[in-house]
Amino acid sequence: MRLSVIVSFLVISSAEHAMSQNAYFKLGQQAYYDGNFKAAIKQLEKGRLIDSTDANALWMLGYSYYHSDNYLKSISAFSKEITITPADAQAYYYKALAEVHLGRDSQVAADKEKYLLRAIIDLTKAISIDPADSKLVAFYQNRGLAYRDYALFRLQTNTRFYDKKRGVLALRASIADMQKVLDADRSRDDISAQIDLTKEKLAATTGHH
Repeated sequence: MRLSVIVSFLVISSAEHAMSQNAYFKLGQQAYYDGNFKAAIKQLEKGRLIDSTDANALWMLGYSYYHSDNYLKSISAFSKEITITPADAQAYYYKALAEVHLGRDSQVAADKEKYLLRAIIDLTKAISIDPADSKLVAFYQNRGLAYRDYALFRLQTNTRFYDKKRGVLALRASIADMQKVLDADRSRDDISAQIDLTKEKLAATTGHH
């Protein structure tokens, strides 16, 4: 008799738990689709207190944090989502975008290097997961920009991070990625201009004008 009561209690508690999590998820999902990211965060965080292993909720949370300019929390949410669904190229992509923002904005040189390198690594992972992904061009474009940011950082003289060899390699990698974007769409004058600027920087750095 006692066992049946305990089992019934556990079943009811489990059902209530699932219903609560599902309610927060649905509210968060609706706010996410409406573009109300702050409201989405509020509901999805409540749901995460009940169930922290829902990959869909974590993805929406990471995306919502990203569009609320909270890049650290966006990275955290996408990192947790990736542990559950490690083949999610889009999660790596948005995680990398958040890292690029932090790298560009950081006034601490060590943090700038850390985030830019992580962004390059995550974009490389996104490309390797699905070479036919619909956002493949965006992957290459953003990795090209991240490579250039890293190159410019490494080519700053009078700092302990100055490294001409790494800077030159990163500039060449940036040009290669941007060229892939231009090859996919020859109308991209913006990318053509970026390639020209990066080539000029490379020539000035190597002395090959």
